[in-house]
Amino acid sequence: MFQRPFYLNQLIQFKDSDFIKVITGVRRSGKSVLLMLYREYLLKENISEDHIIYMNFESYDYQTITTEEKFREKLNTLLPNDNKKIYLLFDEIQVVEGWQRVVNGIRVSFDSDIIITGSNGKMLSGELATLLSGRYIEIPIYPLSFSEYLRVKGVDKESRKVDAAYLEYEKFGGFPSVVIAEETIKDTILSGIFDSIVLNDVAFRAGVKDSTVLKAIISFLSDNVGQLVNTSKIVNTLKGEGVESTVHTVNRYLDLLENGFLFYRAKQYDIRGREYLRTNGKYFIVDSGLRRNAVGRKDGNYSNRLENIVFIELMRRGYTVDVGRLDSKEIDFIARKLDETLYVQVAYEIPDNTHETDNLLNIKDNYKKMVVTGRYHDVEQIDGIPIVYIADWLLAE
Repeated sequence: MFQRPFYLNQLIQFKDSDFIKVITGVRRSGKSVLLMLYREYLLKENISEDHIIYMNFESYDYQTITTEEKFREKLNTLLPNDNKKIYLLFDEIQVVEGWQRVVNGIRVSFDSDIIITGSNGKMLSGELATLLSGRYIEIPIYPLSFSEYLRVKGVDKESRKVDAAYLEYEKFGGFPSVVIAEETIKDTILSGIFDSIVLNDVAFRAGVKDSTVLKAIISFLSDNVGQLVNTSKIVNTLKGEGVESTVHTVNRYLDLLENGFLFYRAKQYDIRGREYLRTNGKYFIVDSGLRRNAVGRKDGNYSNRLENIVFIELMRRGYTVDVGRLDSKEIDFIARKLDETLYVQVAYEIPDNTHETDNLLNIKDNYKKMVVTGRYHDVEQIDGIPIVYIADWLLAE
């Protein structure tokens, strides 16, 4: 199993607290492995094995447990009879109807440490939020970062092989099973992951019987990552391709894609007016390898692909990310975390007219600003704005 200390340390930090730890993220991103890493950690801390309960509801042993009653019955056979602390690890729990009441009941009735995982954003809304009312913390997990990717591939961060490794990372993405596979079968694995996400985590759970429109929307968003889009534009584009749909249907499917953690939406924020705009937003796909699969493995669109990688990395680092607007100018990303604000422009090449830095210089505040480039340039800054090569930025602490 790959060690993922960035996520494991978050679980350890909240160990034995009253908070239920909720690990969310796209299918095959490493949620189950993280649970097993935490289980190994508990065993090394001399926690008795019979006080660690691990249930994967998509496994053969537990896939028939789909209701609150069956869940409760099974737990009653596993819970120890003493008063010692128990550690409960529930994997892909969203397949169990009414799981929220069972988990909350355990939290109230037992001295317990509870961690759950899920591949659908809806699990954090509705009844869970009502029952727990601030007693849970979400730990989003993503496919491997570039730093993790290099560690898995055995490439030293100071090696000349870093640039070549980045090109492969950008092409095939960071799903663990893809990273360790031979190049000849990477696309086949990606195709399987893509179908599993679309069919299981999006279409099946929402009762979508004809996935034609859904797949057309995915293809459109994947081919237009980093572009401002709205629902009407998507409907008209699909109509031009012979796929009939409605604004209502497209909006519903966009919600499904976000809930399945396949796409993330960045809203537009008016920097001068300090308010969100009810206009176009940008959609970014969770993994560059999935984008390539969705658009038929064609090349091109390098700038937007670069923008997608920067967006996901900012999310991975814990930022809330918006698209900035300053009068008629666009700021690619406004990234916020606690009291920190970071403005980021993304450019595959540094243009001769320094348009990217000009946009940043028009922001009249003292927050950090930077330009991330897709190609290395022997330029450290322009007008005081740092210029950072993408591979260096991804590997920065």
